[in-house]
Amino acid sequence: MTSRDPRLQLLRSAPLDSWIALSEDESRIVAVGATYAEAVENSENAGVSDPLLIKTPKVWMTVSV
Repeated sequence: MTSRDPRLQLLRSAPLDSWIALSEDESRIVAVGATYAEAVENSENAGVSDPLLIKTPKVWMTVSV
């Protein structure tokens, strides 16, 4: 993934230390929650029944390989 990768930009735009629900095609954040259950509920309320759920870190760290 490069820094110009749209998925990376999407993840970096997400709130830290929260659960995010991505659309089925992983192109947008459809819901956010403090808990997994809250993110699922918010996603269903947004009309997305099969989201990809991800827990964001408290802080993004730079990794070099």
